[in-house]
Amino acid sequence: MPSKQQTIKHSVSCTGVGLHTGVQSTVTFHPAEENTGIRFVRNDMKDQIITPDIDNVIDLKRGTTIEENGVRVHTTEHVMSACAGMRINNLIIELNSKEPPVMDGSSKDFVLCLKEGEIIQQNAEVDFLEITKPVVYNDEEKDVEVLAVPFDGFKTTFTIQYDLDDLDVQYSSIQNAYTNYETQIAPARTFCLLSEVTELTKQGLIKGGNLGNAVIIVDKDMDGDEVKYFQEKFGIKFYQGTKGLYKSQQLRFKNEPVRHKTLDLIGDLALLGKPIKGHVTAIKSGHKGNVEFAKLLRKEFIDQF
Repeated sequence: MPSKQQTIKHSVSCTGVGLHTGVQSTVTFHPAEENTGIRFVRNDMKDQIITPDIDNVIDLKRGTTIEENGVRVHTTEHVMSACAGMRINNLIIELNSKEPPVMDGSSKDFVLCLKEGEIIQQNAEVDFLEITKPVVYNDEEKDVEVLAVPFDGFKTTFTIQYDLDDLDVQYSSIQNAYTNYETQIAPARTFCLLSEVTELTKQGLIKGGNLGNAVIIVDKDMDGDEVKYFQEKFGIKFYQGTKGLYKSQQLRFKNEPVRHKTLDLIGDLALLGKPIKGHVTAIKSGHKGNVEFAKLLRKEFIDQF
């Protein structure tokens, strides 16, 4: 694992639509001095700084939203995951709206953008959160477990389970998540069950969602009215046939959904402000489990903060 802190050499930008808010958004990555950490800046809100920290998390509905001094940043996990996965320690993330662009639903475009900015090494040493003993988070009601154990490096293991023909149990283990992030984790897109879409829309979410930035898992039959709704909402022209993955979408990995869960986990754990040295195993966890586990890690290793 690299021992020196990193930033980028020059500023670079990505533009797109926010997944949940539907706003047009540009994110600009700027270099930052050693020991700055990662900071969001809302230039549409008088350059208000929002620190991506677990204590600033205020909403976990289908994404991780943070707030500081009354100013929010929605859906931080994909950008934060890209920074952590590419081992960037110091960065100013400037936004001109309340949510980073979703791009294609993965972190791939953010990774490419950061590489365009030329990742460079700095002089200061990286301050790792070193897992020196087993730490376990359990949510028995939701059958969620997240575990960290000592490991010389950063390894992730994730298991998800759905009662569906085409999405039952999926498993992913990335031996060196920092080295392999760009190719094995970053391209994995966010996903959603078809049966969830209507309710998420009613909740005011996924306003920017479409087949260009999410994988939709077809888990139900649909009547004519529903077919019409999804045609108008997402421009989807075909839903006939057996249940399963929508046939026009080609998965990037056989287990793309669980890899995206790994992507989210890395982004949420980045809210600790320290890269992890250890092996993190997650079973059926989402943003709530990830953030609660991060809080537990900070409590258990308070001497490292």
